[in-house]
Formats: sequence, C-alpha cells, structure tokens
Amino acid sequence: MALDKFQIAQRIAKELKDGYYVNLGIGIPTLVANYVPEGINVILQSENGLLGMGPFPKEGKQDADLINAGKQTITTIPGSSFFDSAMSFGMIRSGKVDLTVLGAMEVSENGDIANWKIPGKMVKGMGGAMDLVASAKNIVVAMMHTNPKGESKLLKKCHLPITGIRCVKKIVTELAVLEICDKGFKLLERAPGVTVEEIISKTEGNLIVEGDVPEMAI
Repeated sequence: MALDKFQIAQRIAKELKDGYYVNLGIGIPTLVANYVPEGINVILQSENGLLGMGPFPKEGKQDADLINAGKQTITTIPGSSFFDSAMSFGMIRSGKVDLTVLGAMEVSENGDIANWKIPGKMVKGMGGAMDLVASAKNIVVAMMHTNPKGESKLLKKCHLPITGIRCVKKIVTELAVLEICDKGFKLLERAPGVTVEEIISKTEGNLIVEGDVPEMAI
C-alpha cells in the first residue's frame, strides 16, 4: 500500500530531533508541522519571517495575516517571533537551520536536487530553495517516486534545472525511505505492503538493497 501525502509527512517527522531548528518547504513538507513527535522541542522556521511555527489551524480558526512561505494559514507556538525576510535568510545562510525538508521534481543518485522549474512552464521563482540547499546541514526530500506518466523521479542524473548539487541526504516517497550514499540510493525502508521489486522497477538511479528491508512504522 503506497503512502498518501500525510503519511509521508508523518514518516519524515520521525527525523526530527530535540532542539532542532527546521525549515519546511512548500507542499508535502509543510504537513510535517502536524506530526512533531511528543516529548521533543523543535522550532520551525519559515523564510518569510517566522520562528516558532505551529501546526495548521483548525477549520474556522484561520488568521489570514498569519501565513507560511507557501501562503498557507498557520499557527504559532508560545515564544514565536516575527522578523523581516532579510533576517530570515541570514539565519539560513549562516547555517542555523539543522534540518530542511523540501519537495522535489527530481533527485539524482548523487544527491542533486531539481525542485524549482520545468522549462516552458510558468514559475513564481526560486524562492528560498537555493539558499536552503546551499546552507542546510541536513536535507530530507518529500516526493512522489514517479511522475504522472509513471516515470521514475529518482534518477541517475537530473534532467531539469538543478537547485543544488550533492546536498540531499534522505528521501521519503510513497513507496520507500532511501538514503544517498556513495553508490546511489540505499533502500532503508519500504511502505507497508510494497515489495522491494516494485521499488526497484520504479527507481532509475542505482538502488542498493542489502538484506531484508523493513516496513516503515507509521
């Protein structure tokens, strides 16, 4: 059974550690805010100028003036602070962010990421992605394993314009958890009911499978 976007976010939340400062990119990554494990203190940072982002608001409780970088309405936690984007990017560029979670259109087997532009299609711009991939200590990608045509998005080499080189550490898709290593994508976990053979068939890049691969705990 492939995971849905909420389960992908829930699995990524297990990568959070106590004391981490974390930036969540647009799309599936924003959902991670709803699954911060109990008992740990994590500070979520948004590049539009917020430190201390909370989970999404409940229906009817939204504040239209309180948004994340993707213009979604959000909540804050006690002690949160607001500042201009220059200060926010100063935090990012100085390496203050411990973990960044990003979406991606493609990831290569050596950790390159393409996540901002498809040639010929309108885009709003790079946003903070290039700063984040250049400065983050640890980058986890949340993405679908294949595109709408069924073609792999985990590639030997990215075909779309590159956002960052050799920066991705781990990937969580609807099918698997994978880690970038010297030889390519190392398969760490598989989604419940998903076979290793299916993951192999949908991964273009070099996939390393060692021993029995456990199912994800969601």
